[in-house]
Amino acid sequence: MMHADNLKKGEKGAWISIGAYLILSITKLIVAYAGNSEALRADGLNNSTDVVASVAVLIGLKISRKPPDEDHHYGHYRAETIASLFAAFIMMTVGIQVIIDTFGKLFAGEQASPDLLTAWTALGAAIVMFIVYRYNLSLSRKVKSSALYAAAQDNRSDAFVSIGAFTGIIGAQLGLFWLDPLAGLAVGFIICKTAWDIFKDSTHTLTDGFDEKQIGKIKSSIAKVPEVKEVVDVKGRIHGNQAFIDVTILVNPHLNVKESHAITEKIETLLEKKHDIPYAHIHIEPYQD
Repeated sequence: MMHADNLKKGEKGAWISIGAYLILSITKLIVAYAGNSEALRADGLNNSTDVVASVAVLIGLKISRKPPDEDHHYGHYRAETIASLFAAFIMMTVGIQVIIDTFGKLFAGEQASPDLLTAWTALGAAIVMFIVYRYNLSLSRKVKSSALYAAAQDNRSDAFVSIGAFTGIIGAQLGLFWLDPLAGLAVGFIICKTAWDIFKDSTHTLTDGFDEKQIGKIKSSIAKVPEVKEVVDVKGRIHGNQAFIDVTILVNPHLNVKESHAITEKIETLLEKKHDIPYAHIHIEPYQD
């Protein structure tokens, strides 16, 4: 129940990102068209893909809160990961298109100087996105949402993208006309890099990848439980914003069922309090000297 409540609170951050990205993308594209800035245009297209990504996170958070049913015995937590994967494909498509378009203008030798308004628009957008980043970062830590934390990192990268666009436009104002389309090209590569990172993390999760260092920490914690003679194996997989753990331990072979069950409850409590793992399947085997 606690994790479901956290997912619901995390939706607030997704809504704020959607609102900010919608306003900024529309503003940037209009100003970029009027002020003739390729860098700001690319930045605006970047924000339009971020709208899709934020909507995907929002949908994923909503579906993830659905309780287990006949077809999903472990719940719907991975819906968030699938939505992120979908967003990654869209972002990569837009990023590649920005690179192709900007490459053409860069080598065409166009020397149009963008209006100074486009520079101030980019700088203002950077400030807005940094504020959104700080809010979502704080909220992600409060509700312990990995998806919202990733969204916050995307907010921060967008702030840096806007600063890059600002730099390119100012450079063009100083006569370095190639700097504006070059900044647009850089934005295209940043979009593709962000899409690749989301794709890599999503596929790692969907193929049951798990951090080896975290496995080591969990194994070390369980080994310190007095009744545990040996930790044979620890496996983990990620479902949305929470981890599912499978543990095999050796205990005194003369314990009865009730005593053995008490050990599993002790380990489950330890995992939830120390590692924030609410679901653990613990298999007990007899220890042999």
